[in-house]
Amino acid sequence: MTLTYSTNIVIFGGGIAGLWLLNRMQNEGYRPILFETEALGGRQTLSSQGIIHGGLKYALSGSLNKAAQTAASMPSRWRQCLNGNGEVDLTGVKLLNEHYYMWSHGGLRSKLKSYLGSKSLRGKVTSLPKDSYPAFFSKSSVNGTLYQLPDFVLDTESLLRKLVSKSPERIFSLKNCKYNFSSEENASKQRLEVIIGNKKIVIDAELFIFCAGEGNTELINKASLSSIKSQTRPLHMVYLRNPDLPRIHVHCIGNSFNLNPSLTITSHEAKNGDIIWYLGGDIAESGIKRSKGEQIKTAEKLIMKTFPWFQISGANWKSFFINRSEADVQNNYRPDDAVVKSEENILVAWPTKLTLVPSLADKVLTKMAESGMAPQRKDDSLNELQSLFNRPSLAKAYWD
Repeated sequence: MTLTYSTNIVIFGGGIAGLWLLNRMQNEGYRPILFETEALGGRQTLSSQGIIHGGLKYALSGSLNKAAQTAASMPSRWRQCLNGNGEVDLTGVKLLNEHYYMWSHGGLRSKLKSYLGSKSLRGKVTSLPKDSYPAFFSKSSVNGTLYQLPDFVLDTESLLRKLVSKSPERIFSLKNCKYNFSSEENASKQRLEVIIGNKKIVIDAELFIFCAGEGNTELINKASLSSIKSQTRPLHMVYLRNPDLPRIHVHCIGNSFNLNPSLTITSHEAKNGDIIWYLGGDIAESGIKRSKGEQIKTAEKLIMKTFPWFQISGANWKSFFINRSEADVQNNYRPDDAVVKSEENILVAWPTKLTLVPSLADKVLTKMAESGMAPQRKDDSLNELQSLFNRPSLAKAYWD
């Protein structure tokens, strides 16, 4: 039994990027639908630290490189959305911290890098006097400098729930479904074929958008796209939990020649009330060759070295590996911006960083306009799809 459904846009990927596109496109008058093969937000979204940053960590060399310039406008765009005045309504999304900080803990190179970074983003970075330090840093036993950044931290679970709540009727699960892409001979458009039990569902669309993070690789292969490639760059993330941990959100600038923050910490609350310190930065990038036990020992030593005045006792430490999925660029470098590539009636999209998701949406809409796509003003019927497909569940944070 074969059923046929026609629509104008199909998005693959139920992380923040795909869900943002779903919301943004509807606000522009389009009528997209979205498919997810696992739980919504289950890979890169909930492994993100939730930092909406303006590029300071890319400017520690003292020059405002392209990556820093691209990110510079992102915090204000996200804040507009949080206030209900932006391109996507994010009112009610929980902020974990209104400001992010950068801690330079006394070494000459550490001070130099933080100074150069703050100079590059002059007017956006404030060096705080000691009487204005948050409580945790006011107890410091080292002669460091604390900077306040225009960046802030979102609760990614709250963000995920908000984006899903706007259009749950347009989100469908492909879990346990067989699917593939096909095109008629000499046709320039592909279509989606899904097998559910003894039913074959053929979905024709003007445009398919692959926005599935690491899942883009499988989608590219299924659609036999020849000109588009994806790359992954791994991380080895660490978190520790204890009900008595203070809440801090900070880049820690190390004393090595490495221009990445040695440690990037965000604080979260687990379902049982424990406070989580979630650790990224250079330790996550350099830790990919370490075992989990070695990575945790390295993290413990780094925290003791960075915050010698603070003693951690009774904490539960864990680590996990996660891949960042990006457009394939030369020498496996991180792209400076979100990337959108096209082939046939398919766009493949990577935001590169959470903070760049609004930029990704801009690029997708520009590609659509260039191809002549126009909003679909009439409402489409979703009854048939809703009778065939389940809704995907929401993923949980790693510590829950």
